[in-house]
Amino acid sequence: MSNPVLSDWLHLAVAEIMLKTLTIGLLAGHAAAAPTAPTEEIATTEQKLNNHWRELVETVENAPTQRGRELFPIYAFANKCAKLVSKEITSVSKPMMSLNEGIKGQGPVKALEMLALNDDLNTVVQSDSMCTRRRAMARAAGLAAGLALTQVNAPGFAAETKTVKMGSDSGQLVFVPDEIKICKGDTVTWVMNKGGPHNVVFDEDNIPSGVSQESISMDGQIGDEGDTYSKKFDTAGTYGYYCEPHRGAGMNGNLIVE
Repeated sequence: MSNPVLSDWLHLAVAEIMLKTLTIGLLAGHAAAAPTAPTEEIATTEQKLNNHWRELVETVENAPTQRGRELFPIYAFANKCAKLVSKEITSVSKPMMSLNEGIKGQGPVKALEMLALNDDLNTVVQSDSMCTRRRAMARAAGLAAGLALTQVNAPGFAAETKTVKMGSDSGQLVFVPDEIKICKGDTVTWVMNKGGPHNVVFDEDNIPSGVSQESISMDGQIGDEGDTYSKKFDTAGTYGYYCEPHRGAGMNGNLIVE
């Protein structure tokens, strides 16, 4: 069993190392880029950072219950430190407009991306929704790979394509699988496999309200192995469909969009 006291100490130790390393690096970079900055301003900034650090430590030590709910406390704590460092270093850099603009354009944005990553990681393990978990996992993977928030937030970033065979490998007149679950924005591709020709026709009495049956059903049929029919679904609900030539043989399917 883990020791909560030791765990808290390790969280603080790691956060302290990250804060001091980032502080030293940013101050050194500022000194190199702006050698004319007054020494007293840098000293004042260091004092402010030390004060912020003490406040953060006191906050963490006095709120053990809240920190216990957070699955990734080090990440969130380090991000708070990074935001404070960015704020203070930017204030010192005001005489150097180009450096100031660079810090403003990159530091806060990166901190927001790290906070978003932390939130997504927690969502992956806490959410009861398959689609919510999947979107959070895709966003977290994108942010960890260096993508921007605008990219991982784009519609369709986490979209997937599911495949349904038309006819089993043994030649049975069935859809394989005959029921699938997808998320809004996902695409389903039906692949002609065996026993064709086949098609996909949705039951107008078994689709979500407002969805056009004609717009999602196939116009004709496909008979050559490997032929496909794809459709994207943006409306949540249950969709019932069938193969028109083999409906009597029980070739029916269900699609659930979450």
